[in-house]
Amino acid sequence: MRQVDSLQIVYLLGCLVLVGSALGAYRLKWRSGLVMALAWVAIFAIVFLFIDLVKP
Repeated sequence: MRQVDSLQIVYLLGCLVLVGSALGAYRLKWRSGLVMALAWVAIFAIVFLFIDLVKP
């Protein structure tokens, strides 16, 4: 593993901790948090598929 790969892993873990702590501050129930996460995944999937279909 190169040093650049190690730095990217540390950066991504830091981003996940930051996002996780922000979500923890909302004190959402597990069910509503899961529904919100699935909604965001669906939004990004729809946008990705739309761009993929429109791209020449």
